Amino acid sequence: MILFPAIDLKDGQAVRLQQGDMACATVFNRDPTAQAQMFERQGFEYLHLVDLDGAFAGKPMNAQAVERILTAVKIPVQLGGGIRDRATIEAWLGKGVARVIIGTAAVRDPELVREAARAHPGRVAVGLDARDGKVAVEGWAETSELSALDIARRFEDVGVAAIVYTDVARDGMLKGLNLDATIALANEIATPVIASGGLASLNDVRALLAPRARKLTGAIAGRALYDGRLDAVAALDLIRSAQTA
Repeated sequence: MILFPAIDLKDGQAVRLQQGDMACATVFNRDPTAQAQMFERQGFEYLHLVDLDGAFAGKPMNAQAVERILTAVKIPVQLGGGIRDRATIEAWLGKGVARVIIGTAAVRDPELVREAARAHPGRVAVGLDARDGKVAVEGWAETSELSALDIARRFEDVGVAAIVYTDVARDGMLKGLNLDATIALANEIATPVIASGGLASLNDVRALLAPRARKLTGAIAGRALYDGRLDAVAALDLIRSAQTA
C-alpha cells in the first residue's frame, strides 16, 4: 500500500479544489517545490502531481513548477493533467516523471493509452474520475456516458501500471474515500487500482488496510494532509506496521 501525497498545481502554486471546481481553489503553498521536499522529508515514497490548468487546457500549463519538483526530490513522481498526446507523454517521461496519468484521452483516444503503455510498460496509468458512476473528462467539466469499469476494461491487456479512481463528489470534501465503489472496480479488473477523493483521517488509512481492500495498491491524500487532519508520520507508521505484521 502506497500513500501518495498530492500536489495540485494551479498558476504555479499548490492548491486544493472542492469537487474539481476551479473557482473553489484554496492555496496551501505558493512554493510547490518546498511542499514536495516537505513530503519527501516526512517519509513519503511517491509523489502525485496534477497540472490542474493543464487538465482544462488540454496541454501542460505548469511545466516549470513540475520540472522544479523533479529536480528537487529523489522520490518518484506520477503526473496527470493535460497529457493528451504521444509527444507530451514522451516529453514528461524523458524529463524524469516516473509515471504519467492519462485521463480525458483514455476516454477520447484509447489507442493512445494502448500505444503508450506498450511502449513504456509500468509507466502509464489511467485516471478515471467518476461522477454518479460516469467518468468525467476535460478537467471534470464534462461527464461521459461511460462507466469507470467500461473504460478500465479497455486497457486490461496492454500493461497499464494502475487505474487511479477518483470519486469527484468526495474530492476535497474530507468525507472519506468511496471504498465501496473503488473496491468493486478493483475486484472486476486485473490492473492495480489506486483510491482517490475524500481521504480524511487515520480511519480512512485503517480502512485501506482492511482485508476487503487488499486489492487496492495505494491511495492519494490531499487536503487532509495540508490542513492537519491527517498526520503524515502516523499514517505512514500505520502502513508500515501493517506491512510487517
